[in-house]
Amino acid sequence: MTVTRPELLEDGGDDGFRALVHNSLAFAARLQAVRDGYARLIGVSGPQYTILISIARLSKQRDVSVTRVADHLHLSGSAVTNEITRLVRMGLVEKSEDPADRRRVVLRITDAGRQRFRELATIQSQVNDVHFGRLSRKDFTELRRIMADLVESTDEALSLLDHLSGTAAAAE
Repeated sequence: MTVTRPELLEDGGDDGFRALVHNSLAFAARLQAVRDGYARLIGVSGPQYTILISIARLSKQRDVSVTRVADHLHLSGSAVTNEITRLVRMGLVEKSEDPADRRRVVLRITDAGRQRFRELATIQSQVNDVHFGRLSRKDFTELRRIMADLVESTDEALSLLDHLSGTAAAAE
């Protein structure tokens, strides 16, 4: 058995849980493939696309920093910084000094970056409509909540795995 929580068992077994995990992995791989396809269409890598679209979306609310993007994507600041450097070189992102805190950098999508998103929008909306076409409004709302919860609990699980792996390695 790979789980013991009664909520995750069906008929005393973990077959349903295993099916969920395998379907989740299959979905994640396909989601990443779709993301990589969008990225190719605008001439960037998959991670660069994710960072670029995050900057575009987050900047609708307020100024965007590297830390804000990293937190939003659950990535390290150094990983985001490396990709942003490449996006700046490509002319898709610009960095400026935050007037309120000169140590902080504000990120913005350039006109060239926005143009690439405009060119992608028609294809992207068609693909996303099909990709998530089986969800009702209720399903979509519930899935968003569940995914946010699972990201948080997965971070906790990774911390536990790191701890237990260290404990097991120390015992050997």
